[in-house]
Amino acid sequence: MRIYTFDTTLRDGTQGEAISFTVEDKLMIAQKLDELGIDYIEGGWPGSNPRDKEFFVRARELRLHHARLTAFGSTRFARNRVDRDPNVRALLEAGTPAVAIFGKTWDFHARRALGITEEENLKLISETVRYLKEHGREVIFDAEHFFDGYKANPGFALRCLEAAKAAGADVLVLCDTNGGTLTSQVAEIVAEVRRRFDGTLGIHCHNDADLAVANTLAAVEQGCTHVQGTINGYGERCGNANLCSVIANLELKMGHTTIGREKLTNLTSVARFVAELANLPLRADQPYVGRSAFAHKGGVHVSAVLKDAATYEHVPPALVGNRQRVLLSDLSGRGNIFYKLKQHGLADRLSEEARRELLERIKHLEYRGYELEAAEGTFELLVREALHPGLRFFELVSFEVTTRMEDDKHSRTHATVTVRTRDGVHSATAQGHGPVNALDLCLRQCLASVYPSIANVRLTDYKVRVLDSKKGTAARVRVLIEWSDHRRSWTTVGVSDNIIEASWRALVDAIRLELMRLSEQDETIEKVVEDYCWGV
Repeated sequence: MRIYTFDTTLRDGTQGEAISFTVEDKLMIAQKLDELGIDYIEGGWPGSNPRDKEFFVRARELRLHHARLTAFGSTRFARNRVDRDPNVRALLEAGTPAVAIFGKTWDFHARRALGITEEENLKLISETVRYLKEHGREVIFDAEHFFDGYKANPGFALRCLEAAKAAGADVLVLCDTNGGTLTSQVAEIVAEVRRRFDGTLGIHCHNDADLAVANTLAAVEQGCTHVQGTINGYGERCGNANLCSVIANLELKMGHTTIGREKLTNLTSVARFVAELANLPLRADQPYVGRSAFAHKGGVHVSAVLKDAATYEHVPPALVGNRQRVLLSDLSGRGNIFYKLKQHGLADRLSEEARRELLERIKHLEYRGYELEAAEGTFELLVREALHPGLRFFELVSFEVTTRMEDDKHSRTHATVTVRTRDGVHSATAQGHGPVNALDLCLRQCLASVYPSIANVRLTDYKVRVLDSKKGTAARVRVLIEWSDHRRSWTTVGVSDNIIEASWRALVDAIRLELMRLSEQDETIEKVVEDYCWGV
């Protein structure tokens, strides 16, 4: 069955905490949603703020090949004639082929929020829908608070739908606006509405009970053919139905057609694109599109996945544009190591004993607090060291760091580093913006004459996590440092009860890794860690 998708990321999604799209952001997202195959893109409420008004003006320049741009608003105000209502006028001025308007369907809201009678509320709905239809718009009527309204007064809630339908509404959307309706209740109520109304029924669910996706699917099972939601589930309070999960489930689990199997492979990239513009990290454990959605860590799981991925994957990740990943940690079995090595043709280059030693080294590091899942650079270094035992480009002789505070406002940090390389001992002293920067400058000076290429490696991010907080300032810390050489990014990790030492270990690992890469341009080794690098 064909199920129509209605995306409200640009309107309902922006009501989520910490989400604020610029007009340019919204235009780019709209274009991306159109490419994905979304049927309706709700761009915002043109009558509510200058940003949405500007969006609809500039949206006329968009070349949408599939989606119908939709303006959002409410029924007319009780005090206004429909043809003189500023909100209704703004909807028409937006110039979109479709409009979505919400109206009250809960008698409690009509009385308390609007201060009008039930009959007056029905008039607001019918007059607004009819007026928009007379002006050539496709009208999608969002029955706000429908499920709560139906439970409180089913007669009035159904009369609201009848008023919209009689006035010409093209779609009747049942809204679980408070997000607290249970799935069984949604199914029962939608089934009753379906018996009473023909035409297109829609469903709009919020996630306050963590049931928005389940409720949306249940509504489809009972006859809804129009589903509303947001990319990544963004929205007010706990968010809206996650359209990524809704679409994937409808296509892959229920046999319906939404955007189509071919475009479904773009789902993960779109989810990441929207998250990037929202300036929010995409939840790693988000179903279908998250980085961990098809990640395997336990040794038993990996062993089974090596034989058949279906043992621990409910769908092939490629169907939604995602990929399988195998994580390495103290939970790893030999299968995890073998998986990564065999996957990229390295298995024969390490003996059984060498693979066992590599696994034990990883487990020991994890026990000490290292986190190799987030430090793909350190893992790659371990693999390269296992393949080339004894290869050492430099060794630390000593380092010293001092920081001096002056007048409680300014600090000065100096570091001295001495290392031994193939051509002798090198020392350097530098002043930096803090101890890590000073150590970094010193190490580069020591190695510059022997390994000039390390000048391309630069620090791009630095994170510290306390591992055993009960020890206070004596606690061990884990330092994660992200690096780039202008071609790729990688992360290294260091652990110690001394934050300077932990930082030094991560710093040294990054430089050693780059030198090993340069000494042996082996693509198979680089590919062995692509599961980590991908999506970072």
